[in-house]
Formats: sequence, C-alpha cells, structure tokens
Amino acid sequence: MDALTLRKKVQRKAKIRGLYSIKLEALDEIVSFVSRFHGFEDDAIELVLDDLHEESLKSPILEKDGVHRVISKLLAAEEAEEASPNTITSTTALCIIDAFDISKFRYDPIKKIFHRHTGDLPIHGDAPAKAALYRDRFLLLSQRLSRDQHFSKPAFDIGMSHFGSCEISPIQSLVGQTGRKWVMGVISQMEDGHFYLEDLTASVEINLSNAKITTGLFTENTIIVAEGEMLVEGIFQVVTCGFPPLEERDKSLKLLAGQDFFGGGVLPKEETLRLADLEKKAVNDMFVILSDIWLDSEEAMGKLETILDGFENVEVVPSLFVLMGNFCSHPCNIAFNSFSSLRLQFGKLGKMIAAHPRLNKHSKFLFIPGPDDAGPSTVLPRCALPKYLTEELQVHVPNATFSSNPCRVRFYTQEIVFFRQDLLYRMRRSCLIPPSTEETSDPFEHLVATITHQSHLCPLPLVIQPIIWNYDHCLHLYPTPHVIVLGDRSKQQAFKYTGITCFNPGSFTNDSTFVAYRPCNQEVELSAL
Repeated sequence: MDALTLRKKVQRKAKIRGLYSIKLEALDEIVSFVSRFHGFEDDAIELVLDDLHEESLKSPILEKDGVHRVISKLLAAEEAEEASPNTITSTTALCIIDAFDISKFRYDPIKKIFHRHTGDLPIHGDAPAKAALYRDRFLLLSQRLSRDQHFSKPAFDIGMSHFGSCEISPIQSLVGQTGRKWVMGVISQMEDGHFYLEDLTASVEINLSNAKITTGLFTENTIIVAEGEMLVEGIFQVVTCGFPPLEERDKSLKLLAGQDFFGGGVLPKEETLRLADLEKKAVNDMFVILSDIWLDSEEAMGKLETILDGFENVEVVPSLFVLMGNFCSHPCNIAFNSFSSLRLQFGKLGKMIAAHPRLNKHSKFLFIPGPDDAGPSTVLPRCALPKYLTEELQVHVPNATFSSNPCRVRFYTQEIVFFRQDLLYRMRRSCLIPPSTEETSDPFEHLVATITHQSHLCPLPLVIQPIIWNYDHCLHLYPTPHVIVLGDRSKQQAFKYTGITCFNPGSFTNDSTFVAYRPCNQEVELSAL
C-alpha cells in the first residue's frame, strides 16, 4: 500500500474516533510505523489509534510528541519480545486443532448474528440434529450471499447495476408467479429420478437439462443459486445456475466480531501483527506432507526411509511432517484380523524416525487417519488413530501427534486445513450434470471450486458419506482458510483459487509423490522420488 493511501486511511480512521486533525510530523510517524506491516496495515493503524486513545490527550489535535511516545512504546515491546529467550519458535508457533475441539456456531437469521453453542454435543444425535445440519449449512451460505452486491435488494430501482435485480426469492413465493426469478436452495431427490430445490420455506421440482452452469461439481446435497421460471406443470425450469459467490476472508472476519470459528483461539490485534511479522521471517520453515503410506508394504517403508534420510541431512530440518493414511493396504474393518501386526508396524515406523536424531528432536510429526484406517466407523469427522496401535511409536517419537480427520493447523497467523478422503472420484461419480468446460476441464479445479463455494469439505449426500450430525460444523470452511490440503488417491496437483492455496500430495505408496510446503510465502513444491 503506497504512502498516500496510508495517509488518507489514517486520517479517515482518526476522524471517526474524534481526532479531527493530525499534525504533519505526527502523520508521517504513524505512516512510517504502519508501513512496516505489509498486508496488515489496517490492523496496525487500529493498534496505534487504540493506544493513542488510552493516552490522556489534551486536545483532538494529534501532536508529534504524543504519537512518538506511543510508537516508541510499541517498538520497545517488539524489541523486547525478539530479544527474549522465550520468543516463539517454529515448533511452538504450530497449533494443531482436533476436529472435535472446534466450537459450534449457529446463525440467527432474525438478529443476523452467530451464536456459540453451549452445552454437550452427543455423538449420537437425535432426529432434529439431522434437520439442523441442513439448516445450518443453508443459513451459513445464505448470510454470506445476502452481502453480495449482485444479490442484495437494490435500495432504489434507478441504482440497479447492468446485472439487473438478482434479488433472491423464497421458493414458497414462486407459486403463481411468472417471469424469471432467482432462487437459492439445496438440491435433493425426493422421488427417484426427480430432483427438487429446497429452502427453509418450501421445495419445488427443478429441470436442469438445459441449464448453463458455472465451474464446479453439481451433486445432490449441494446448495445452488439458480435463475429460471415456473412452468405450467409446476416445474422450475433452470436457465443458469451456480454456487453462492465466495466472500473475502477479511470481510468475513470483520463481521464475526472476534468469534473463533477455526478453533485456535482469537488473537488480539497486537499479537496478530507480531505473529504475521514472524511468519514472514520464518523462511526456513517447511512442512512435508505425505498421503497413503502403507506400513505393511516394504517398498513404501523403504521409500519413506529415503525421504527421512534426505531431510535428516539438510541444513534446516522441516518443522512438520504430516503423515496421512491409509496406513495399511487392507481396509481395517470388521474382517481385518491383524491389528497386533499393524501395531508392530507403527512401532517399526517409530524406530525408523528415531534413527534420524535431528528430525526426531527438531521436527513435529502429525498423523491423520485415512478413510480405511482403524476407527469406530467410516463416518466423518474421524477420530484419531486408536492408542493401541500408536503407543509403541509414541515411545520412540515424543514429538508425534495423532489427530482427527479433518485436522486443522495454525502456523503463526496462517490457517491450514488437512483432509484425507478419496473425494474427487466420489464427487465426479455423484454429479447430476457434466461439469462445465468453459473455464477449466481439470477435475481437481472443479473439486476445489465446489468445496470452497459450499464452505464445506464434503458436500456429498449423507447416504454416500455419513457425517456425525452434531459435528458437521467441523467440516465447514468459513471463513475461508489460507490453505486446504486434500489428500486423495488421484494424481498430485496444486491449484490457487481466489487466494486460497489448495493441493493434493498424491498417493505416496502408488506414485511416490509428496509435497514440501513453505508457509512463509505459501509456496508448494510438488515432489516425487
């Protein structure tokens, strides 16, 4: 952000707080301080003005002396933190968040605010919990859509854009209406071969055969925004349809009033600025992500040892190794009878890691279960691997963490979501309409567009992928994270979509692929042996 823009922004924010005039020297000092925090200028301005507000100012005119005192205090605090032996390190900067520890929020459409759920969330929900799952998903996207300029109701007809009025009509209001209307709803199959669009008011049968669609995979259970008109037969003929438009992460965060949707805790402005600065300086930090590691395959274990040997000898070892399942070549279901053998294989992996002393001492190891790994069921979210299997590994690798699937990681200020599921094949198989090829023909890009616009990691029907009703919020992607890692058996890929970095490390056992990720600049290195 250039100096002139910063000056205007500082003056505007100061005026809002009742500081009607800023002396030139004082303004220069504020701009000089704020420009140090590239990308976080707004937070830095608010921080300075907050501290100035606490000062006993004698007049609404900001003098250089008062500003200098406040900025000197902030700089001194920053220097003290950098000089302190307790300064945050790359390993303590990592916060691993289990899906079952994430708070649940519900949107109140009357008050237009989110409420944090208090009380217990049983694993086995009652019937209203299933209905609440769909309602919560719909309201989450509905409140996001209500702020989009193209779909909000115009205050005056003369002020409409060239898009015309795209105001969303409740499905209930379509009865007896003529002309084109915009509606929002979830696609559902109430009768075999007949698809309906449902919102909180009613449902209507839809015809998608001639619809022009946007990028994405349109399956049953996805929420869409559609333009069309009612036919005499009572069917809504869809002309164009797409997913609800995305909202910028910063805009979402401002509206959440400090509520912790991600699960890592809310950081005050001063701490956010400090951590953002440290994040940019952490140029040596690297995450190594591998998916589909079969411990019962000698070939896979040999390749993994080669990877560990290579990173043991680099100048700065990776901060984090993320090992995602499946950890066995056979599904660990009721028919699986080799749990004791799998336990020994985890112990063998622990000894292999312990044989690399630098990695064992300085790197963290995060284990995320795959869809066929041992656990209570295949329902999402999946809990961490059973302690029976992992306790021998934990003896050799004290830095090992076993978390849920999906799992969230915060590195300084960066939010990363890990999800291990063979999602691409299942989403493509469930498509109701062939994906559009206008913008891209890459299936992975269609998948990324779908989950980000749906703000959900797995928008498949519950009959295809069961989800714990009371814990569906653990799969939400709102506000949008910085990085989404989709562990999938499909080919290794990386794609940046509307500022969100998304990548698939591929199957390590089958393709020998993995990813090295540098969080300081969100650089993704697609690697293979």
